[in-house]
Amino acid sequence: MPHRTELAEALRTGPFDAALRAALAARGLALHRVQHRLAQRGVRIGVTSLSYWQRGLRRPERPESLRAVRALEEVLELPPRSLLRLLVPRDAAAGDGRDRPPPRPYRSLLESAAAVTSLLAELGSPADGGLHTVAHFERVRIGAGRELLAHDSRQVVRAHRDGVDRYLAIHHGDPGCDVRRVAVRAVDGCRVGRIRRHEGAGVVVAELLFDARLHAGDTALLDYGFDDGTGPPSDEYVRGFPFGGGQYVLQVAFDPAVLPVRCHRFTRAAHDAARQGVTELVLGGRGTAHFFEESLSPGLLGIAWEWS
Repeated sequence: MPHRTELAEALRTGPFDAALRAALAARGLALHRVQHRLAQRGVRIGVTSLSYWQRGLRRPERPESLRAVRALEEVLELPPRSLLRLLVPRDAAAGDGRDRPPPRPYRSLLESAAAVTSLLAELGSPADGGLHTVAHFERVRIGAGRELLAHDSRQVVRAHRDGVDRYLAIHHGDPGCDVRRVAVRAVDGCRVGRIRRHEGAGVVVAELLFDARLHAGDTALLDYGFDDGTGPPSDEYVRGFPFGGGQYVLQVAFDPAVLPVRCHRFTRAAHDAARQGVTELVLGGRGTAHFFEESLSPGLLGIAWEWS
């Protein structure tokens, strides 16, 4: 049966709108009948919304919409989570009702955008790598010489297409660093693949290979880091986010013998823009400061510190 063959393929590969269209065709249900059967299950949704979903004009992202998708799987006699797995959750921002902000180009986030884009292209990276970050805990270590010694990441990523087998991690050293001496560590959940370096821009891009290919909706927990220690005294650490969504924690740990006098959290709209949202952070007794961002927006986030 052609409709069932098309449905099986659409559920395997996505995208969500194609799978929904194939499921409707296979069951021979008009949208008003689907709406009625959803209402019988206590789910209220308009025919217009269903039409937008199957045409790819909108995606169900709010909690009530995701509940409707679960009920749709029952109405259309589909395996549990077969449609849900084709959706990329809004993570912590799921309930705010806004559309996900459009991605930001690297050129607005990094002065060295051309170098980063070139290295990513060498490694054959698609625009977003097929992954979204669900949560990212990053710990930056500042050495006794006030230099960027290392940064360590523990990161949960989710695939939004089948066949994703790697993550590309980016290290941006301080001006004057020696990228030839920067080392990449894969601690857990991945192994180091190819590494590309751009000496002029102080950028290293590392390929972190998964143990198995991810299917759409699968998650991976990565534990990795970069060892630097080759640059001059540092006074800030900034990370750019081309995509919104997900949670982020940034902690800076200073050598106990060399502590700054003040730390601030800040945002920037672009790499050459002024700092915004400057907020003083508490420097703990063990020489650490941190902030937690519950729902990321595209842009730049960082911590700056003053030595005197």
